[in-house]
Amino acid sequence: MSKSAMLEVKNNDPIGTLRDFFRDLLEKKVVDALLIPKKLPSGDGYCQTLIRDPELLVDVNPFAPTLPVQSAKLISHLTIMDPGCKVGAVLKSCEIRAVIELVKFLQVKLDRLILIGVDCPGTYEPSDYAKMSREKGKGGSITGNLLKGAREGKIKPQDGYDLRLACQICEYPNPQNADVIIGLFGHNPQKEIYVELRDGLAGELAEKGILATTEKGSSSRDSVIERLTEERLKRRDEVFDAFRSRVKNLQDLMDALSTCIRCHNCMVACPICYCKECVFKTPTFEHKADQFLRWADRKGGVRMPTDTLLFHLIRLSHMVTSCIGCGLCDSACPNDLPVATLFRAVGQKVQGLFDYTPGRSVDEEPPVATFKEDELQGESGTT
Repeated sequence: MSKSAMLEVKNNDPIGTLRDFFRDLLEKKVVDALLIPKKLPSGDGYCQTLIRDPELLVDVNPFAPTLPVQSAKLISHLTIMDPGCKVGAVLKSCEIRAVIELVKFLQVKLDRLILIGVDCPGTYEPSDYAKMSREKGKGGSITGNLLKGAREGKIKPQDGYDLRLACQICEYPNPQNADVIIGLFGHNPQKEIYVELRDGLAGELAEKGILATTEKGSSSRDSVIERLTEERLKRRDEVFDAFRSRVKNLQDLMDALSTCIRCHNCMVACPICYCKECVFKTPTFEHKADQFLRWADRKGGVRMPTDTLLFHLIRLSHMVTSCIGCGLCDSACPNDLPVATLFRAVGQKVQGLFDYTPGRSVDEEPPVATFKEDELQGESGTT
């Protein structure tokens, strides 16, 4: 059960109002530390920052429309061992869903973690955000421009720029499974911010004079989220159809990934790739010169570097059921390969086969950790 409240925006400044809210959380010991996006000293980007001193909340922005790192990986580092204090983490929906998946793989512990989810209109690539920030007259308006459309769910990117493809096709613009949900959709962020709290936390915040709640929801918010989700699903299906029409067989897939240099950036950026030791970073794939020459002799020629397709296929088989579609693999790729589209398009089929939605529930066992005799059988009882 959860309760909701309306946070009155002061001086038409939703970000400033939320900074005061986060200050209260720290000063009144609801959390002992807060992981939140904070503006870089250069002013042209944000990075997740672990803050204990409330005075350092200057320049934090929970709605920062850029995603330089998947925070689920940071949460794993912070909670895999008991941090000894309560940590609050301000996360976007895809980051929370990744956290939920990592809980199932024993990479994140929720005991001392308070998840604070924020509605996400979308994010820009960090390089695009930096360019926009440096353009005259745009530095302070990037977030504001996205928030303007939140009330109706009509998100309009900055002129000349697009949101990341992963955001354009994201079916989960609003966070779930969070202890605190900070909502924009369906409300005027210049006047009020919707806040939803789980029961126990709602009582603590009311007792400490931070925020009083009711048991009422927000019908306007629900309808806006539904409409925005439908638009993104339509865009998602267009992207998947185009990809599937282009990649129909193994040769097509090899062509689509032909410029892969096996830098492992996509693996490093992925929140679901958590293995401490990867087979691709062992002597198994550190071939000697004579091996390359034997392959070239047998085939007449061999593409270098080798094993690029195998790398993606093995990664795909390991984690596609838990891919939450954050798109950080695309952002990390130096050659702009459609890695995220591949994983999401395949993931749609595989996750549907198992009736599994990554990040849906912490109690839902991931397919790679379970086995059922009939899990691959159709309605007729045949595979």
